[in-house]
Amino acid sequence: MTPRTAVLYARVSSREQQEEGYSIEAQVKLLRTVALEKGFEVVREFVDVESAKSTGRKLFNEMVTYFKRNKTCRILLVEKTDRLYRNFKDAVTLEELDIEIHFVKEGQVLSKNSKSQVKLMHDIRLAIARNYSENLREEVKKGMCEKASQGTYPGRAPFGYRNNKATRTIEIHPENSVIAQHVFEMYASGKYSLLALSKELQHVQGTYISKANLHKMLTNPFYIGNFEWSGQTYRGTHPCFISPELYGQAQSVLQGHNKPKYSKHEIAFRGMLTCAHDDCTVTAELKKNRYVYYRCSGYRGKCALPRFREQEISEKFGHVLKDVHIPEEVVRMIGTSLLKEHVQMRSQIAQERARLERELTVLYSRIDAAYTDKLDSKITEEFWQRKQADWQAEEVRIKSLIAGLEVDKTNERLLTVQRILELAQNAHYLYLTRKPAEQAELLKLVLLNCSIDAVSLYPTYRKPFDIIAKRAENKEWSGREDLNLRPPGPEPGALPG
Repeated sequence: MTPRTAVLYARVSSREQQEEGYSIEAQVKLLRTVALEKGFEVVREFVDVESAKSTGRKLFNEMVTYFKRNKTCRILLVEKTDRLYRNFKDAVTLEELDIEIHFVKEGQVLSKNSKSQVKLMHDIRLAIARNYSENLREEVKKGMCEKASQGTYPGRAPFGYRNNKATRTIEIHPENSVIAQHVFEMYASGKYSLLALSKELQHVQGTYISKANLHKMLTNPFYIGNFEWSGQTYRGTHPCFISPELYGQAQSVLQGHNKPKYSKHEIAFRGMLTCAHDDCTVTAELKKNRYVYYRCSGYRGKCALPRFREQEISEKFGHVLKDVHIPEEVVRMIGTSLLKEHVQMRSQIAQERARLERELTVLYSRIDAAYTDKLDSKITEEFWQRKQADWQAEEVRIKSLIAGLEVDKTNERLLTVQRILELAQNAHYLYLTRKPAEQAELLKLVLLNCSIDAVSLYPTYRKPFDIIAKRAENKEWSGREDLNLRPPGPEPGALPG
């Protein structure tokens, strides 16, 4: 019998991980072992050293091309979901190839014939993997906020300054600072509009700066020693070449016209709707200091969208939240399966840690034995030095792998999935018991935006609520035979990593 052919895919996030051997070797070794046990013939191996958050990975794209050209190979082996992708576009790309994906550490096989519960759990894992990338980005933001609190602007320096990569500071640009000084002086004179100033700069200085960038420059407190980061104002340590007096004069000219005054009345659903007719923003206005009406802003001309009372908008949003409801029996089933998987993952982590610690013990025994041989002059000093360097590198590798086995992360992901399921199950009830402002906060957890016409409201859901809404619409979890089955267990041959 001819063995089925398969492709292996492994990935780490950076060149440093590849060079230090954090996980590529372990991934490939695991996948080859599983392929051997399942009787698959491995025809290609693809290894990426890129982040999976965005699309466009080189080896991933080559793998997709390979599957398109080789219709007889329909099996892909990968360690787990977040090694394959952390974005939904790549997931859809592979789904359209009609292949069979084996997530060996998660003990699941995904294909077009997989049961709806398997697909739902995979979608949720993908959403959590994407959330991990977002959380990593948040950690980077924290580091940048810390840098800001110390007085160093974490971003790209504005016009007139430059970033010094060697000293990690911001310094005055010798040429552009002169142009920036002229910008403030010319505008503070009151003789130029922003458009006229832009043209004058291009004519006299040979430098083009748009109206928008001129306004941004003139209102940027960075030039007088302050800067804003993540909604907070900090005092910078960078040098200044614009005096506070000149900066103040420019602000006076900018603020020469009275700004419109806005009502302090709370508009619950402001900024959450666009017009389905012309894609303009749906704005809100207060009538008689108590009634709120929503209408198309009419930015692109007269629009047929009628006005809506706030109560009407609230009711329409309430119907939207009904579409992300997960039946109670499905929540219980998924919860049971998640807990089972969680226990399996903890067991795999414990087994992997024990295996690595045994490797470390064996390594130390070898080092001790070799050192004894060195003292007894059984081996040369040159041989000892060479082997000692190899052993130290191996020690670092094993300890790094042990440090990467964190049970706390699996706990956090389990809690995140449980919260998503709980919110999806109770969103509509919670919505009905809240006031409009609180309803808006709840909606922002589930929705990105919505468009509206005279009859209907068309939601754009946040991940993974778009997946849940789609499955609820197709009723993939009700009236189906597979709902009476136990949650899926690990695939035969799945090994602890």
